[in-house]
Amino acid sequence: MESIERRPTRVVRIGSVPIGGNHPIAVQTMTTTRTEDIDATLAEIRELEEAGAEMIRVAVPFEKSAKALVEIKKAMRVPLIADIHFDSRMALLAIEAGVDKIRLNPGNIGQRKRVERVVAMAKERGVPMRIGVNSGSVEKEFLEKYGSPTPEAMVDSAAKHVALLEELGFEDIVVSLKSTDTLAAVRAYRLASARLPYPLHLGITEAGKPGYGEIKSAAGIGSLLLDGIGDTIRVSLSGPSRLEVEAGFAILKATGRRVTEPEVVACPTCGRIEIDMLPLVAEVEAFARTLGPRPVRISVLGCPVNGPGEAREADIGLAGGRGMGFLYRRGVQVRKVPEGEMLAALKEEVLRFLEEEGGTAGSPASAGRAAEDRGGLR
Repeated sequence: MESIERRPTRVVRIGSVPIGGNHPIAVQTMTTTRTEDIDATLAEIRELEEAGAEMIRVAVPFEKSAKALVEIKKAMRVPLIADIHFDSRMALLAIEAGVDKIRLNPGNIGQRKRVERVVAMAKERGVPMRIGVNSGSVEKEFLEKYGSPTPEAMVDSAAKHVALLEELGFEDIVVSLKSTDTLAAVRAYRLASARLPYPLHLGITEAGKPGYGEIKSAAGIGSLLLDGIGDTIRVSLSGPSRLEVEAGFAILKATGRRVTEPEVVACPTCGRIEIDMLPLVAEVEAFARTLGPRPVRISVLGCPVNGPGEAREADIGLAGGRGMGFLYRRGVQVRKVPEGEMLAALKEEVLRFLEEEGGTAGSPASAGRAAEDRGGLR
């Protein structure tokens, strides 16, 4: 598998989670509850933590929302991010409450002196700030310059805000440039990656309901990840936030940027298949779920045309056909078994492989992905 050179950035630490530089791409999400409803918010946060969310953002539109942050923060295992708009007082209260990062659009905060107060406190407390520019919040000056919220307008807006923070001596900055238009978002992030040295938070805003929303997000976020762009991601869905976390990790796995669990590769069900594929794949997927966080690639192929070659690309690959199965380990054929014994033999080879490799997959593809998850591959 080809390696991807990741865009270098400064490192910004969000509580216990460093992003940018040589660190794993982090998956985050946002709660759907009213933040001031502490019990409901914490219940959702616990569910999201169990799902694997590595940072969680909450809305802070009101003073009562900000005051709830103290208790919420105390009960969390992952970093807490405060989402701030319009009112700089909410940012100050959130920082006082101990949040690990604030998401702010200086363009909708108002007077410069308000931004200066927020920056001064964030700098004093060591709280990073995400400059979040959406296509729907580009300032009038850039809309007039470009005629619409083009990628160039979005990046100019972000660069203006970044310059202000830098002028104030603040560089713990993360940048996002989200749009509902997938291509516009991709172009904006590509422009920003060449212009700004800070970590980029990727997302396609308001992507839609689960299903199409995940596909739309994968198209945009995945394109950028394959370019080596992106340091943290959020999949924005009109549905349970747990699904955002699952989709985020799935996109990272599909792009090979960060694999934290086994990956099962399987043939499409075409007319060339010569074994009973679907039940076999279901059994292998169920088995893979028992392996825990082991970044091993397992392939199940049932076609004599592509099967043997593609099975060689996996850590453990099975190429079945005409009543027989051929097992491969890192490109080398190791066993030939009858169709009725393929599942058991595949399981044996995977377990043996993981034991001998110390739990780390050994093919160039997954060894690289495992290294990246530890922050070691670029």
